[in-house]
Amino acid sequence: MSHRQVLEALSGLLLGMFVSMLASTVVSTSLPVIVHDLSGDQAAFTWVVTATLLTTAISTPIWGKLADLSNRKVLFQLAIVIFVLATAAAGFAQNPGMLITFRALQGIGAGGLAALSQVIMADIISPRERGRYMGLFGAVMAVATVGGPLLGGVITDALGWRWNFFVALPFAVAALILVQRTLHIPARPKKKTRIDYVGIVLLSTAVSLLLVWVTNAGKDYDWWSATTFWMVGGALVAAIVFVIVELRSKEPLIPLSLFRNLTFTLSVIASIATGIAMFGSSVFLSQYMQLARGATPTEAGLMTIPMIGGLLLASVGVGALVTKFGRWKPYLLVGSVFLIAGSYLLSTIHYDTNFALVSLYMFLLGAGVGMTMQNLVLVVQNTSKPTEIGVASSGVTFFRSLGGTIGVSVMGAALASRVTDLVGGAKDDITAAIMGLGDKAQYWADQLQSGSLPKVSSMPETLRVIFEDIYAQGISHSFLIAVPFAVISLLAIAFLPNKSLTKMTTTERIEASEADLATVSVPEGMGVLTATGTIPTRNGPSDADAADGTR
Repeated sequence: MSHRQVLEALSGLLLGMFVSMLASTVVSTSLPVIVHDLSGDQAAFTWVVTATLLTTAISTPIWGKLADLSNRKVLFQLAIVIFVLATAAAGFAQNPGMLITFRALQGIGAGGLAALSQVIMADIISPRERGRYMGLFGAVMAVATVGGPLLGGVITDALGWRWNFFVALPFAVAALILVQRTLHIPARPKKKTRIDYVGIVLLSTAVSLLLVWVTNAGKDYDWWSATTFWMVGGALVAAIVFVIVELRSKEPLIPLSLFRNLTFTLSVIASIATGIAMFGSSVFLSQYMQLARGATPTEAGLMTIPMIGGLLLASVGVGALVTKFGRWKPYLLVGSVFLIAGSYLLSTIHYDTNFALVSLYMFLLGAGVGMTMQNLVLVVQNTSKPTEIGVASSGVTFFRSLGGTIGVSVMGAALASRVTDLVGGAKDDITAAIMGLGDKAQYWADQLQSGSLPKVSSMPETLRVIFEDIYAQGISHSFLIAVPFAVISLLAIAFLPNKSLTKMTTTERIEASEADLATVSVPEGMGVLTATGTIPTRNGPSDADAADGTR
């Protein structure tokens, strides 16, 4: 395909991804306001984010499996419809429970868009050329990520937060039409679809139990308690049974044979750390800007531009370099170093830290994510069997989403625990500040005792300074959790086999493989007998042999 044809085919995918990212990020800066208005607490704030990440993670391998068995174009359109309907429904939520439920449904559609876009790209673009086009996906993600919070902040301040959930609807309709008109995927043999429902239930159970335990431990029950024993034990049992079921299933949700591929295994480990850094930073930096620096939703969106700038420049720039030179490992190594540096430096910030320094730290973190996120999928696609591209790509995306889900839950739990301890330690100062408010003292005492997430920017000066310091310490403490995972990511990337990128698309690799199987080798010099009965002279390597480096 020519460059123009590829861009036309990708236009619908890019717009679909833009819809997904915009609908997710447009509410990021308004989440503190949303949770406050719905009378939710810190746990509700965490679950509003975690619910989407959880269902995204769980549904991703399902979409990937369906992609290997069914019409990928129709699946992509279905994912858009699910995502948009759930997003619109979330705009009518009346309490945290309703919002969390619709956000969970939203994640199912998001999982499809994330997994299928990578798989479809592999159908029409070779790994060597895919680098610069993955850079386009990174650019779209960056634009949506920076534009979403800005737009969401303006909408929240001007019209109210509910309108944030409706802004993606016209883009979604356009994406559906564009995909139908421009996306033409090469025909593939149809297979009988078998869905591993038992595996889905077991995986969902294992992950959900762990997340519920992490989110509520230390608040509703002790970390070391009978409840902890049953929840963690139940998660382990579900995980073990899941592995047994997957080993015996004819169509496993996640083929465990993929882990025999060293590249896949190490990429999964690195993707988990990338997910923690990417999702954790986007969630808690928004809280830092509003709760620790007193920013409005609009201002909070503007203040995260340095991180998005790093993501945009790194994603587009590295994508172009990978395509030009065919080398990928140096950029992944540098990216993982940036992840470590950005995560650690963000763990040192306070409510009064010079914003120029905070911007630098955010830029480093964004650049690290931009260098690693898309390229880890590219590396896996380059070494996977062409018939397993869908499940392998979605596998990496699944573990990245799972890492983000667990990371947000753990960081949220650490933040809630830290804030509780700091509030207890500052009890005398808080009481004195409230007593000095005169006739407003009872109002603020009731507000703080309600347990809901406070709106720090509206507090009187004496109270605001105390709580800005408390939340700054709590949020910076949560960033420290991402550091050891980023170190593990660096080690995993360091041991990745440095295999050259093939110039064949997935479709071409499948055709080459089938042509290879359709021939019968005979002694050298006698040629080969093909399925058509002809006997061509064998003077050089066949297309199938040329593809051997990709299998």
